[in-house]
Amino acid sequence: MRPGRFGGSSRFDGAPDFVALGDSLTEGVGDPVGDGAWRGWAALLAAGLGEGPARFTNLAVSGSQTRDVLERQLPAALELRPGLVSVVVGVNDTLRCTFDIQAVAARLDQVYAALTEQGAVLLTACLPDPGTMLGLPGALAHPLARRQRAVNTVVHALSDRYGALHLHACEGDWITDRAMWSADRLHPGERGHRQLALRFHALLAEHGLATGPAPSPEPEFPAPTRSASLRWLATAGTGWVARRCTDLLPQLLTLAADELRHRARGTSARLDLRTSAAVSAALAALSVAEQPDAA
Repeated sequence: MRPGRFGGSSRFDGAPDFVALGDSLTEGVGDPVGDGAWRGWAALLAAGLGEGPARFTNLAVSGSQTRDVLERQLPAALELRPGLVSVVVGVNDTLRCTFDIQAVAARLDQVYAALTEQGAVLLTACLPDPGTMLGLPGALAHPLARRQRAVNTVVHALSDRYGALHLHACEGDWITDRAMWSADRLHPGERGHRQLALRFHALLAEHGLATGPAPSPEPEFPAPTRSASLRWLATAGTGWVARRCTDLLPQLLTLAADELRHRARGTSARLDLRTSAAVSAALAALSVAEQPDAA
């Protein structure tokens, strides 16, 4: 484990340079500010990091997986040399037929290492699983939940290894509170984004790293009307789901059939054990790679 780098006081003089990496959650989808633009939790957090607004760059792109963060967003972030950087990603990896927890772990390890070696304070989060959020039937939801738990376990372990400030966003009342979520059920609405910003701000303030005012929990804009939400779902929202289902659905149906077979035999625990073993192997592989005499 690598030691934390915070000490007991702020390492920032004023508001730090803040760079956000990730996918649609960090891009701000679900928190519209007009003219088709998104704001999101990271922008809300940036406004309260110091007495003045932080210099904030949002590199997150909707649909990004860990590979995209490693190959596209990380190089841009390193050029900016931020004092504070958030990496919140992984849900899109679980929605792909190419899902590989060992590859996810290796990519996140490289991203976390590069940013912390440059001296940045790292923010991370674990997230709720998409199957539960979408209300899918059990046989379809359980494989996705298992994948998200695997990603969350890796994020927990690597956050600890690199001394990150980690937010347990996969739990809490906000997950079941419909007022926190947008019409697609996968992205927070403005209230949800504000909740994430508040919780990250509290983590930073606890370590003396946020000295500005905490974001307000109250929305600035009226909630979208039902008709507006339905229009969004019928256009952009439907497209979002369709792009992912085209890739995942055939495999997800196979996973669901496997789930039902194990349930009928009373051997569902084997699926959980298989996932746990894969996560352990992924983390063990990283530990071996860090040894200087490793082949």
